[in-house]
Amino acid sequence: MKKVILILEDGSAYEGYRFGFEEEAYGEVVFNTSMAGYQEMLTDPSYAGQIVVPTYPLIGNYGINNEDIESRRIQVRGFVVREDCPTPSHSGSISTLHEYLNSNGIPGINGVDTRALTRRLRSAGVMMGMITSDSPEGALERLRGLPRYDNIDFVTRVTTEAAYQWEPQGYDPAASYHIVVVDCGVKYSILRILSSMGCALTVVPSNTPAEYILDMRPDGIVLSPGPGDPALPYLEETVRKLIGKKPIMGICLGHQLIGRAFGGKTFKLKFGHRGGNHPVLDLATGRVHITAQNHGYAVDADSLSHTGLEVSHINLNDGTVEGLRHQELPILAIQYHSEASPGPKDTVNSFERFLEMVRGQ
Repeated sequence: MKKVILILEDGSAYEGYRFGFEEEAYGEVVFNTSMAGYQEMLTDPSYAGQIVVPTYPLIGNYGINNEDIESRRIQVRGFVVREDCPTPSHSGSISTLHEYLNSNGIPGINGVDTRALTRRLRSAGVMMGMITSDSPEGALERLRGLPRYDNIDFVTRVTTEAAYQWEPQGYDPAASYHIVVVDCGVKYSILRILSSMGCALTVVPSNTPAEYILDMRPDGIVLSPGPGDPALPYLEETVRKLIGKKPIMGICLGHQLIGRAFGGKTFKLKFGHRGGNHPVLDLATGRVHITAQNHGYAVDADSLSHTGLEVSHINLNDGTVEGLRHQELPILAIQYHSEASPGPKDTVNSFERFLEMVRGQ
């Protein structure tokens, strides 16, 4: 077992042992508070460019299976755990976490005091970091010369290269609605749920022009979640051209893009919302939902005046915007993940509300 360190940009270092692939990794270091679902975390495109720290202490105890994947590959830059389980126990397991990381070229570090690391990130905010066997001084000097997470368009790195039809096992070619999903970092669970609700799905790259999307004659459009800063002019312009043409649902990054397309502003959160236990208040019903979330940016509610958008949901931990709706147009936007993988299923009905808008059109 080789000793390695996780060095943060503030100079703090955390010792541990290498597992997974033997290579350095750098990225924005973030923590996730879910107690399970590490395979979904690893394959969530919204984690592109980030080193993920699960707060739950034992990771890997049920191994890796063929079902719990959310994209075509592991998306995280690195994985930091308190304890990696080398002997998983589950009937569906086909490999260990170590083997899975190693075969996908992703470095990890175990034996880290993840509680202390999480407390630092929560107090100081997310920071750039590096997993390395170098000295802390040498690693810190190199880290400070690398590009920052906020300055990279990770959407272009995770989106599909070409449009495709989502046709899972049991696919019904006589599906009721044709939905175009703009892939900014889509999770397979979104496609699975919409397909199970009777939708034929076409997934298109993030740089697909609005005119091409409309030429496909969709009944509705979904703007998917994705990684990084939502200040992406080319996507904002696409959304602007789609507004009012078809019913639109935006999830996470898609929600932020809708806000920006209407002239709203977004800002970076101190340490983001990542996990399966975030309380969200529905302002229309007064009901509180426990939601799954994975985002580091939020829409500024004060910037939405005179846009036609109104806040529909708020986060009960910090009061940030968790949902938007338009007063006249068929537009639904949610900051949380209604597909909830990993996480609770409180908000799957968001897809039903979207399809009600589609039926209404």
